[in-house]
Amino acid sequence: MSNVEQFPRGPGRLTEFEALVAAGPTALDAVPGAVYICDREGWLVRYNSEAAALWGRAPNLDETRERFCGSHRLFLLDGTPLLPEDCPMADAVRSGKATRNAEVVMERPDGTRFTALVNIRALKDVRGDIQGAINCFQDISAHKAMEEEVYRKSQDLEDFFENSAIGLHIVNAEGIIQRANRAELALLGYTAEDYLGRHIAEFHVDAPVIGDILQRLASGENLDRYPARLRAKDGSIKHVLITSNSRFEDGRFLNTRCFTMDVTHLHESERARRESEERLAATYEAATVGIAESDETGRLLRVNDALCKMLGRSREQLLEMTFFEYTLEEDRDEDALFFARQVRGELDSYWIRKRARKPDGAIVYLDVNASAVRDDEGRFRYGVRVIQDVTEAKLMEDRIRESEQHMRDLLEALPAAVYTTDANGRITFFNQACIELAGRTPQIGDEWCVTWRLYTADGVPLPHDQCPMAVALREDRAIRGVEAVAERPDGTLVPFLPYPTPLHDANGKLVGAINMLVDITDRKQAENRQKTLIDELNHRVKNTLATVQSLAMQTARHSNSLQDFARRYEKRLLGLARAHDLLTKRHWGDAPLEFLAREVLSPMSSDSADRVTFQGPTITLNPRAALSLTMALNELATNATKYGALSCDGGQLSLSWQIRVTENQTTMVDLTWHERGGPPVKAPTRRGFGTRLIERCIERDLSGELDLVFEGDGLFCRMSIPIGEMALHG
Repeated sequence: MSNVEQFPRGPGRLTEFEALVAAGPTALDAVPGAVYICDREGWLVRYNSEAAALWGRAPNLDETRERFCGSHRLFLLDGTPLLPEDCPMADAVRSGKATRNAEVVMERPDGTRFTALVNIRALKDVRGDIQGAINCFQDISAHKAMEEEVYRKSQDLEDFFENSAIGLHIVNAEGIIQRANRAELALLGYTAEDYLGRHIAEFHVDAPVIGDILQRLASGENLDRYPARLRAKDGSIKHVLITSNSRFEDGRFLNTRCFTMDVTHLHESERARRESEERLAATYEAATVGIAESDETGRLLRVNDALCKMLGRSREQLLEMTFFEYTLEEDRDEDALFFARQVRGELDSYWIRKRARKPDGAIVYLDVNASAVRDDEGRFRYGVRVIQDVTEAKLMEDRIRESEQHMRDLLEALPAAVYTTDANGRITFFNQACIELAGRTPQIGDEWCVTWRLYTADGVPLPHDQCPMAVALREDRAIRGVEAVAERPDGTLVPFLPYPTPLHDANGKLVGAINMLVDITDRKQAENRQKTLIDELNHRVKNTLATVQSLAMQTARHSNSLQDFARRYEKRLLGLARAHDLLTKRHWGDAPLEFLAREVLSPMSSDSADRVTFQGPTITLNPRAALSLTMALNELATNATKYGALSCDGGQLSLSWQIRVTENQTTMVDLTWHERGGPPVKAPTRRGFGTRLIERCIERDLSGELDLVFEGDGLFCRMSIPIGEMALHG
């Protein structure tokens, strides 16, 4: 309501505007409150001292004229700037519109602001024309601040009620629900329409409980965490704790204010905990393994019957001991070390096998699994030890270990390679003979075989997953009569016979296999030698017959008589027989060149071994080369004995050989026969049978070259033979 009343007109019938302006500058100070007047153009013409105080300035009406208001600046309540020409005073002088109890914000020159309650009325003359307007305003900042504080607190209270995490409801004296917050409605699953206006007892499961609650509250008693059960809309039961008090006015009970805390999950957890403890206690005592709890010193806090029976002590006896006391002295330090680390928090759990002594002196083996229970800060509360008597198992393990060791020793002692695998073909054991046969050290876990590479007896590569051991495991049958060849990392080949045999457990389940590899290198070599001997024999018989025939024909052609033929023929047959004897000594196998030379020449220089010398690298000859070269050397030796250096006492004979590579990269063996100190030598007038025999052996049989030089001092013979014809090995 406006505090600006209409002024009575004086005797001179002045208008209100005229009277107020004529009253003088200080006349308005008598008006309680801030007042200022504007003329019909909005110019400020009068104001009192209270207005100047609120404005923080005193406008000079004589010098600078101001319109609509004397404040420094104007704002709406939301802080929006308000231009003077848009303010309520401007509306009043323009249209005569009155303003009642409007609120604006005025700013002083120093920047401070206050909320002003303004009442404005237009001042009119007798004809109703606007002559100006008067504004009475007052500072209501303190009132606004109080109003905003009350509003804020009201909003906070409302927010607290509606958005509290705990259910809240208000029940009147008759038990009718008047208000409930969101948490309360969400707890029970009701809408506000379903819940409000109904009696609180409708939602309680236990009628005596709600009756007791209402009675206590009606008598002014406060409830603190009162347990109750509420029925939700879906029929489920909610366990709650109710905290409530009552509101009274003039001694009359008005309503209750209740906090409802849902503890359904806690109730279920507690029930589950109790059931768990009951089951744990039953399991604890019914367990066939020993269970014990101990403090940080190792003193036993709780033991079950199984542990008492295991250690041969009563529960009372054990609860007066630490677990170190029944531990065998030799095993205490290890257990104590682990337990100390567990107490310090360095270990969560540990396992140990130790020995314990029973009162009767008997020793039992115990497997102990120790864990720790800690508080929220990680401090050790107590240890839990699960203990199993493994005495019988330990004795069985010892017997099995002894048996396994005996079996390993037996397998290691076998001269044949033996190894075992699991059911998947992974190697679990191999003996030293396996290493020797394979030329390598296998690894435990390798698959199928200990060898590096495998081949069939025909030389076809054999993948390990197709080897006899793999077939035996895959088809669960023993493999016999199969030959294979193992290649060592150095490239050597070893023929062998495998004997893979599946192994089964007591139920017949395949658990692995054992394989024995028999090295048949000697047998194969013997077979090869036998075959070679037979082939060579067939070949040599034919060659020998041809040689015998040639010897007979050539000897007959150059013999003077039958007696001369018989003598010469017999001598050459004996030379051929001697060559055969030398090869027979070597089983018609490869023979060293030096061995053959000594065997041929030694009998012819038996009177003085130093008359004949040999020099050259080690060269091994194949049977064909050995036979041809032996016959050639025999002819040369026979000639040296009859006519050459070995026919007299002072003669010397040297046989040397060396390896030479020609320009076309052919490797040759050069043999040099050199006689010295014998009778003077003259070149023959004709080529005899001996020369032709030597030429045939060297040039035709061995594809070599022969050079015979009849020097005066002694015979010189050079023989060059391709190494491929002689089979170099050394």
